[in-house]
Amino acid sequence: MKPTNVLFILSDEHLHNLMGCAGHPLIKTPALDALAQRGTRFSNAYTPSPICVPARASLATGRYVHDIRCWDNAIAYDGSTPGWAQHLSASGVLTESIGKLHYKTEASPAGFRKQHHAVHILDGIGQVWGSVRNPMPETMGRSPLYDKIGPGMSDYNRFDMRVADTACDWLGAHSRDDKPWVLFVGLVAPHFPLVVPQEFFDLYDPDGIDLPALHPSTGYMRHPWVERQARHMDHDAAIGSDERRRLAVACYYALVSFLDAQVGKVLAALRENGLDESTTIIYSSDHGDNLGKRGMWNKCLMYRESTGVPMIVAGPDIPAGKVSGTPVSLVDIQNTLLECTGCDAEMIDGPGESLVKLARTEDVPERLAFSEYHAVGSESAAYMVADSRYKYHHYVGMRPELFDLENDPEELRDLAPLPEYADVLARFERQLRTLVDPEAADAAAKADQDRLVQAFGGRDAALRTGTPAATPVPVE
Repeated sequence: MKPTNVLFILSDEHLHNLMGCAGHPLIKTPALDALAQRGTRFSNAYTPSPICVPARASLATGRYVHDIRCWDNAIAYDGSTPGWAQHLSASGVLTESIGKLHYKTEASPAGFRKQHHAVHILDGIGQVWGSVRNPMPETMGRSPLYDKIGPGMSDYNRFDMRVADTACDWLGAHSRDDKPWVLFVGLVAPHFPLVVPQEFFDLYDPDGIDLPALHPSTGYMRHPWVERQARHMDHDAAIGSDERRRLAVACYYALVSFLDAQVGKVLAALRENGLDESTTIIYSSDHGDNLGKRGMWNKCLMYRESTGVPMIVAGPDIPAGKVSGTPVSLVDIQNTLLECTGCDAEMIDGPGESLVKLARTEDVPERLAFSEYHAVGSESAAYMVADSRYKYHHYVGMRPELFDLENDPEELRDLAPLPEYADVLARFERQLRTLVDPEAADAAAKADQDRLVQAFGGRDAALRTGTPAATPVPVE
């Protein structure tokens, strides 16, 4: 293919099917819908880890978490494992970022020529308290993450608008470049706090929104691994009432529409500067959000609410209006960026493939997506392996789960206990063990985290160290 520029837009915590183009009946996302119409949307896209820092480290390097050992929100990407920004810069491709990256520090040799409005883990240490897992505290107490819910204007909202405006200016300044460039745009929405400008809040009536499904109060029994995480930090109890649950969902929907407006602003600048025909556009998110389903909020689980991500690719020679069922992952983005800009992707040793290549071919339903979790609230590691039909969850020391995505896309019925699925269950466990030794990776994560905890003065000191909630952003 002829080399192109790449505009890569990454949001934070966007639930995979919360777009009009994905068939959601309420959500208003005109910019993303239009992008999907002119490109290919991957309906089976996943994060390599359903928590911010590990997901972004995998995205940066095209490698899995257990390979690069960025286990949690205190062990961030520091540039020591070569990643796509370094490969691109070494090949002479102008590569810059605007907005949230969530690496260790701005000084880390990540490969960008310049980082505008950079956001990384706070003080280079992040959430040290979340590394205390061996053993894990019974509870962290009442969750503060959802104290603020409703219309308003947060620092995150202001930051996203500033990032979008800076991206528009950047595109204007580079509209006449004669060599391909890559611009990464990192937005924070729809990540909590669930505070959103009034005009977007007004798009959704909380009273008209259904309560999240599978709440334990209705008789639903959570998997023991999930139940243990809920005891560790019970966000649902902190939200409290059905009225506030509906309000929280409405605000999240509104933040998705707010995000869509920022994406639309950047894509309009791309068109206005005559870059449409020479630029490949990628839109995705670092992970999803449970949004109250199963009585769980935030992310950190293996269900698709957490591990699924939106994934749209559009640009020259990419099929328009196509929905691909091929399973893909954020680890595929590295190969995509290299191929689009004319760099040699063959030099990269990793599990990824170019999304452009996958968009142009017939669906590959047997391709596997992989995700893992070794972070806050988990006493043992959790792993996911999925093809386009089945999705398998492996919990170290606990029973597995298996779901038929074709017939049960909401993952309501666990098939793992049924004898007729024993062969499918065994096949997926074998496939998992070709990707990772689950017990060895669990032990390695805990050993690294134990060393980190000791470096901060031991267990009690570590539990008091690090940002207690969301990473702050620079305030103008």
